[in-house]
Amino acid sequence: MYLLDSDICIEIMRGHLPTMHRLMRISSPDLVGVPAVVEAELLFGAENSNDPEEGRLCVQSLLQPLQILPFDSRCAAHYARLRHDLKTRGCLIGGNDMLIAATALAWGATLVTNNVREFSRVQGLVLESWDEVDLQGEQASDLR
Repeated sequence: MYLLDSDICIEIMRGHLPTMHRLMRISSPDLVGVPAVVEAELLFGAENSNDPEEGRLCVQSLLQPLQILPFDSRCAAHYARLRHDLKTRGCLIGGNDMLIAATALAWGATLVTNNVREFSRVQGLVLESWDEVDLQGEQASDLR
């Protein structure tokens, strides 16, 4: 399963063709989800925009076919462990990013983000950046 980070969702909503192409190459919509925290970030962005109603409609349009993965007790356990680990190593990341990473870990999902630098601090988190392409313009990793 692939979980989309906020930056990827924003690229899709803005019509960024390479990112949209990557999403369309995934064989089944059931393999794509969004952490509830990302949904909250997107809705905040809509409320904070010049046209909140249009922003909300755009977010709804993006999220409607995707799974929204809740932050449940499994996620909370992963969050506690990863935050402790990051604090111990002195390399904390943003609060929402820790919640997003914990959700991906709990669901055994690959987090799709262009914010690899931040998320790479989380041990065991599988990342994929749709910003990284090979010479043929395709991502080096397999999209299952």
